[in-house]
Amino acid sequence: MSNLERLNPQDHGQLRLRPRTDPEPHFVQIVPAEFAAAAVCCPILFSKDSSSGAFYAGAMLGLEPGKGALKDVTARGGFEPLNLQRDGFYISADQIAIDRDNPRFSESEGEPLFDEAGQPGVTLRRMQRVLRQLHEGTAQTEAFVRALAWLKLIEPIDISLSFDDGQRLTLQGLYTVSRDALRDIGDADVVRLFRSGHLQLALTMAGSLNQLGIFSQLRNRRGRP
Repeated sequence: MSNLERLNPQDHGQLRLRPRTDPEPHFVQIVPAEFAAAAVCCPILFSKDSSSGAFYAGAMLGLEPGKGALKDVTARGGFEPLNLQRDGFYISADQIAIDRDNPRFSESEGEPLFDEAGQPGVTLRRMQRVLRQLHEGTAQTEAFVRALAWLKLIEPIDISLSFDDGQRLTLQGLYTVSRDALRDIGDADVVRLFRSGHLQLALTMAGSLNQLGIFSQLRNRRGRP
């Protein structure tokens, strides 16, 4: 993000967008609207922002950084996190900005961002929708975290996995929804969580942990999923 520019047809009328080529990260921040699609293929967990200490939700695409994230979108049931889709695009003072140094941008390859009249093309309109979903989802995540924290439903989780080749892996710094605490909350709190949509999100997060077993099986079959 070293060369951030406000996107406009005067300066970027010839700009095109190429597909992502960077390696898939093993943990990607997601927003509540993505939970249902993510849970089909990935564990959903909380982590903490290193600078602010605030919780955020993320989908685990692999067990270790740089070691075999689930690269195939088909293998993820078609799930493509918004944060990967938006790569190179940002919101700056309610306007779209781009990292001009990002290799996705080219003047000779890829899909045009603007049409001949200087209006947003299909690709840019799609990116506008992605950024809008992320912007709205940030506020939704904050409300979800506040609701869970108020009821003391967030708990740390240390994940220890053993593989057929004798190796062990421990994942730390992650958090999940406490099923025991969720079971013990009062009826009025259950109703509030349900009506806000937060109960379904909490149950989706908790259920997504079952995907860890599938990750372990993939690791054993392919050697580091």
